[in-house]
Amino acid sequence: PVDSKEVAFKTAGRVAFKNALMTAKPVLLEPIVNLEVTVPSKYTGAILGDLNTKRARIENQDSLPGDLQVITAKAPLAELTRYAAQLGSITQGQGSYTMEFSHYDQVPGNVQQQIVAKAAKVKDEEED
Repeated sequence: PVDSKEVAFKTAGRVAFKNALMTAKPVLLEPIVNLEVTVPSKYTGAILGDLNTKRARIENQDSLPGDLQVITAKAPLAELTRYAAQLGSITQGQGSYTMEFSHYDQVPGNVQQQIVAKAAKVKDEEED
């Protein structure tokens, strides 16, 4: 006989999903963008330092006419949510940037732990 109660199907689905998740060893992926930052040369060091705090990988740095520097990097999109304001603050409004999607990459372990902990906290708050 088949137990066709909705609760039985939901419970079976939950157990199957949990088992699949434990077996699959999933990872979190995050969008990575190509970033190009153009700044007056005097701000180059500050921008490079700031990008390093954002988990960016610097790929190139070139000089442009007019004492400008262009820095190209790849960075996680999540780290750049307020970058326009931050760049303006660092360069006194003299910097500009462009970005475009590049690819997805695995979230580093320490960042993944923070994300999971935050999600668990939100879930606990919703259940209360």
